[in-house]
Amino acid sequence: MNELVEENKRSRTMAEEAERNSAVRAELQRLGVAKIDLAYRTVQDGIVRNNDGRFVVRSDNGELGMKDYLTAFVKENPEFLPARIAGGTGMTATQKAPAGGSDLTIEKIRPGMNPEEMQRIREEIVRVASQTLRGA
Repeated sequence: MNELVEENKRSRTMAEEAERNSAVRAELQRLGVAKIDLAYRTVQDGIVRNNDGRFVVRSDNGELGMKDYLTAFVKENPEFLPARIAGGTGMTATQKAPAGGSDLTIEKIRPGMNPEEMQRIREEIVRVASQTLRGA
């Protein structure tokens, strides 16, 4: 009988932990956090369930709701958010890829190729790589 009580207690604890995990991660995602796993590991220990069943953070100033705490956490730690501006002062210009398809195959690349044909292959590689990086 004691084993059943202990197993029930463990199951309840695991269910509460899963619910807390889900609630915290969902709120972090709603706040726009890009590094959810890292942010979760940082804040998880402070978030507990109070007697009302709400998730709160206990501090010297009393209890603070999970949403308020996570909002303040994200404001204080903007490194968890995605970058606002892609690029910056050190950004270099990328080589433009020529448009159009090609009939190039790996078998056509060989030692001793003429320079014009080799340049055409390089341009095709740049075009395909650019499309891949853009997700096209």
